[in-house]
Amino acid sequence: YDPKLAAEITAQEEEIDLYEDTLGTFLVKLSSKDLSQADSSQVAELLHAIGDFERIGDHAENIADAAVKSAEESLEFTKKGQKEIKEMHHKTMSIFEKSMEMFTTMDKKNLSYIMELENSIDLMERELQQNHVKRMAKGKCSPMTGILFTDLVTSLERVADHATNIAFSILENDPEEAM
Repeated sequence: YDPKLAAEITAQEEEIDLYEDTLGTFLVKLSSKDLSQADSSQVAELLHAIGDFERIGDHAENIADAAVKSAEESLEFTKKGQKEIKEMHHKTMSIFEKSMEMFTTMDKKNLSYIMELENSIDLMERELQQNHVKRMAKGKCSPMTGILFTDLVTSLERVADHATNIAFSILENDPEEAM
């Protein structure tokens, strides 16, 4: 937990909200113009993408809030739980970075990697939730820590979902067809 980082995340999330409002308003106005079918589709995809960016900001703030709560209440995960969260965080950051690269370069080279990693993260979420329930049943952590763990795992998985949506926003067709 780093209080400075938590404050920075909150401030950035507020900026993201402003960007979403500003860009969304612009894109809605733009969509009312006489656009080609391709341009109209791209505007719609960009509207969806900025919504995904905003949701990632929300989940980042949820993760920061969980860190604050953990520090304030001296909640600690088991060593195994810590390892699982770090691994999921690593995978989530990887999919986020590759998705941002795909979105900014409009290059589909990361598509299969993103799709495979997204499936892996979905499976990992279910596995980690099951592992945590087992740890709780054995009395290795408190119910409050259990809620925090569940919230973190869920937020990380949703960040991966939104990052994937952003990557897919550059595609004209179904991702399976683009490969």
